[in-house]
Amino acid sequence: MKTENEEAGQKSLDLAMRYMDNAKKELTLSKKEGKFYEDTKHVSGACGVAYKGVLVALDGIFVLRGIERDKRKRPSIEFYKSNLAKIDKKLLNSLNVTYEILHLSGYYDGLNDVIIINRGFEEAEIILKKLKQML
Repeated sequence: MKTENEEAGQKSLDLAMRYMDNAKKELTLSKKEGKFYEDTKHVSGACGVAYKGVLVALDGIFVLRGIERDKRKRPSIEFYKSNLAKIDKKLLNSLNVTYEILHLSGYYDGLNDVIIINRGFEEAEIILKKLKQML
């Protein structure tokens, strides 16, 4: 029988996987022109959704581990980094790459380099896979 926290963690991870599936579909809407995506709108949207999926998964693992966040304010990337470091320091590297590529460069800055964006998606997948093993 799963505990309430285990169920919440699994639910968050399932939702995170849906986010990633949606992000991949969004990314396919932008055609490739050589080494670049043509439509940065779709790339930006896909990056934002993929990054959000990573945060949702982390939230689920934090609940499972009894790490609580202040519900009155938005958590910062520092919250996620410091708490993930307590769980898995190696995975922190993947979070840093995901944050830099998907959130900052892909979502905010409109980066459209196919190789770099794909690298961000790969790191997000690594995070989700590792968190799934932690359930």
